[in-house]
Amino acid sequence: MTKTQKAEIIEVLSNEFKVAQSVILCDYKGLTVSSLESLRNVARLKDTKVQVVKNTLATIALANAELNGIVVKDTNILVWGADSITTSKIVADFAKSNDKFVIKSAYIDREPSDAAKVEAFAKLPGRNELLGMLAATWMAPVANFTIGLDALRQKKEA
Repeated sequence: MTKTQKAEIIEVLSNEFKVAQSVILCDYKGLTVSSLESLRNVARLKDTKVQVVKNTLATIALANAELNGIVVKDTNILVWGADSITTSKIVADFAKSNDKFVIKSAYIDREPSDAAKVEAFAKLPGRNELLGMLAATWMAPVANFTIGLDALRQKKEA
C-alpha cells in the first residue's frame, strides 16, 4: 500500500468518524469471510459501515476525528454509524450469534466506552419503537375518552 493510498484511507475514515455517533472496535479473529459478509450485509441495510483497517491507520483517523482514549491493537474490525443504538444492536446481535466476534471498546456519542455500555445501548428501544411508544401515550387519553363516551351512550340506550 502506497503512502497516497494510506493518506486517502485516513482522510475518508477521519471524515466519516467525525460525523459518526458511534464507532465500535471488535475482534474478529477466527471468523469466516462469509460470516463477516453477513455482518456487512446487515449493517449496509441499516446505514452502518463495517471495515477492517490497519491499526496505525485507524489510530490516526480516530485522532483526526478527535476520538481519543482507546488504544487500538491486535485484530480489529471497525463498525460505525450515525445512530448509536442501531450500531450497538447490530454489533451485539452479531456477537451473540458468533462466539469468535468480541466487542472490545467503542466511542459512543464521541466518548470512550467499554463493551458493557455497547450492550446496554443495544437493549434500548430503537427510534421507531420510541416513536410508537410516544404515539401510544399521546393516544391513551383520547382512547379512554371515546371508551367512556361509548359506555355512556350504551347506558343511555338501555
